Amino acid sequence: MKLPEKDVARFVRPIGHCGVTEACLGVQRLGDDPMSVFQGFPQEPGEVAAQLVFGGCQFQEAGQALMGGAKWPMMWLQGDPCDGKHVAGLQALLLKGASIRRLQLDGAVVGSAWSDEDADYCLLAGIMPSDLSASRSDQARQVFERIETVLRQADMGFDDVIRTWLYLDHLLDWYGDFNVVRTRFFEERGVMGKRVPASTGIGARNPLGSAIVAGALAIRPKHKGVKITLVSSPLQCSALEYKSTFSRAVELEFPGRRQLLISGTASIAPGGESVHRGDTAAQIELTMKVVAAILESRGMTWKDTTRAIGYFQDMKDAPLLAEYCRANGIKDFPVVNAHATVCRDDLLFEIELDAAVTCC
Repeated sequence: MKLPEKDVARFVRPIGHCGVTEACLGVQRLGDDPMSVFQGFPQEPGEVAAQLVFGGCQFQEAGQALMGGAKWPMMWLQGDPCDGKHVAGLQALLLKGASIRRLQLDGAVVGSAWSDEDADYCLLAGIMPSDLSASRSDQARQVFERIETVLRQADMGFDDVIRTWLYLDHLLDWYGDFNVVRTRFFEERGVMGKRVPASTGIGARNPLGSAIVAGALAIRPKHKGVKITLVSSPLQCSALEYKSTFSRAVELEFPGRRQLLISGTASIAPGGESVHRGDTAAQIELTMKVVAAILESRGMTWKDTTRAIGYFQDMKDAPLLAEYCRANGIKDFPVVNAHATVCRDDLLFEIELDAAVTCC
């Protein structure tokens, strides 16, 4: 069933390699029907490896029913400022030509594992704490430990993780405590001296009311032709300098292609301070310049973007991103916009982005 364009905007960016096609699918609601993003999902060939939904928790049951029960890993999120009466959009990774093995935690499907000639892959979504009555810090620790538990089902460890997504309820109340937990866990696992994952850490509620829900991407290369490299930001300092334990970006280099995973990025100056307080348009402009510089440093441009999520403190500001793209010649930008709380109360916008190019 194809929906009228007035109801949804759809973005599909395929990446083919080794007989496997990855397709990044994004659907943004445009009309009044909150369920429109689920109609006929996914409408594209392939099997869903994982899905991310931004919308009121009250729509979860009906949304999953429209998707045939959605028996794949899923993170359903409701942004802190959101009134819960809308579904903003969704993203999903579809795989064609790969045999997916589902991974479970407490009886729920929370991961997909697959392989090609170059590497083994594991994508997790919806990792929850084991004890929702525990303190926020303890719940954060539990989530990292449970990521490890699921990865072991795919014969992987935390040192194979290259990207995380961390959604914290009431983030501004405990982001500092969360960073203490994350840093300590990374130190214990030897991550700090090896490869700190790229990440998004943002404020959003979840249907079960846990303090945190998480996702992760892990990769284990099969040969020396696969390289995983941390990428710095030409216009920003390392996040480690202000005690936020993540890398600005990670590049995956395979025979014939390169993929760039850019962490959640906001309006932060080279010295680590927030810039353009109270001015969303100016924050968007600086943030996009920072991301563009990362892309350029790896020989990529906006046209190589395969997916993006724009996080807004106030969704009324979302048209400002579209205006920036029009003014700067960024066409067919595959972004899904969502309510969220950024990690500082003076930051109004954040964006995460993936890009890919083929090479000889």
